[in-house]
Amino acid sequence: MQQEEYRELQERLQRRERELEAVYRITAALHARTDLDELQKQTLDAAVEIVGADAGTFFLHDPARNCLIFKYVIGEKASELQGREMPDDRGTVGAVFRSSQGRITVDTTTDADHFRAIDQQTHYVTRNMVTVPLRTMGGQNIGAMQVLNKRVGAFDEADLHVLEILASLAASYIHTARLHEEARLAEVVHRIGDISHDVKNMVTPVMTGTQTLELMLQGMYDELDAILSDSATPPELAAQIREATDGVREWYPEAVQMTYDGVVATQERVREIADAIKGTIAAPHFEPVNVNDVARQVARPLRLVAERAGITIDLEGLGEVPPAELDRKGMYNALYNLVNNAIPETPRGGTIFLRTAVVTDETGQEKLQVEVADTGRGMPEHVRARLFSDQAVSTKVGGTGLGTLIVKRVVDAHRGTISVASQENVGTTMTMRLPLRQTNGA
Repeated sequence: MQQEEYRELQERLQRRERELEAVYRITAALHARTDLDELQKQTLDAAVEIVGADAGTFFLHDPARNCLIFKYVIGEKASELQGREMPDDRGTVGAVFRSSQGRITVDTTTDADHFRAIDQQTHYVTRNMVTVPLRTMGGQNIGAMQVLNKRVGAFDEADLHVLEILASLAASYIHTARLHEEARLAEVVHRIGDISHDVKNMVTPVMTGTQTLELMLQGMYDELDAILSDSATPPELAAQIREATDGVREWYPEAVQMTYDGVVATQERVREIADAIKGTIAAPHFEPVNVNDVARQVARPLRLVAERAGITIDLEGLGEVPPAELDRKGMYNALYNLVNNAIPETPRGGTIFLRTAVVTDETGQEKLQVEVADTGRGMPEHVRARLFSDQAVSTKVGGTGLGTLIVKRVVDAHRGTISVASQENVGTTMTMRLPLRQTNGA
């Protein structure tokens, strides 16, 4: 009897050591002021290691879309699952999230809530698991954590308890950090609102001056034509005057239009930056649009910038593509950002290519493919890996990384995908694939 009591005491001590180790690891991360992504990673790493699991997932809830996001995944299928979403009322994780009650699943084949589609899609066999809610100490659910397939033995109440401790600590810190971030962003957005007002005041004289100049030039050329048509004007002099002035006559309407477009785009860009910081984007307005027209519109003003840097913008790769259901403004902004970002990364003598085509994806569906490729410096892997995310970094002096974030949100609004292929000292290719038609409810 004493031996049994001694063995039970040993087991309780071992469990307590595991709990203390888990608490120590997470509190150490908090003390180090780890960023949220790193904290989520460390929490799940600790969870999988301490309970001896084979895999695990850290889910965060998106209340706007009523879904749980696979924010961080450990295991052989991590690359397939990371970033995916599932409805917050599906599967065991959905049941745990909604009930706020942790659960041990001893055998998934007998669990009616188990969402088997994930296993079928990834060809992973989930035998058993523990799922706990990410519930703050204030009682707010922000997601869930799940560990899968105990390596030795079966998950027990001790495993559930230690995971609940980890989840509660992480959830409370994440919630607090989010509140601080929201307050900081509110102040930034307020400041951007002030900047937007200042920009509007500064560009108003530009617009007024351009309009006045356009009227003066039109009047001047009308008077000049009258003089040159007068029989009293020597033909040779008239020819010389026309030769000297025709270049400006042909180009100034385009220059005026570029100025108008630039002023409007500047004001809209400030608003879009504010939206990007807030994590929002205006509702898209889909209409039949030929993306080649948008590409040419983008290239018009940027060609002047590129030429000054000794770079060519090549539109020869614009293919025969049908009109697609696009948000014209959003697509303009996405392409403008991609081309504009490529210019400083491309050495003198280089080329930026815009290419379009209709391709068939792996599911057999036709998609509109839009590429922006350059013969530039390329980018290191750590920059490429964080591209098009909230943690995007810029390699340009004074850059913010917001341009690529705007691009990603435009692509998401179109229910498309964007990928990047880059090799240092060779170049970079950004590839967007978008549906030709948007589904109902877009």
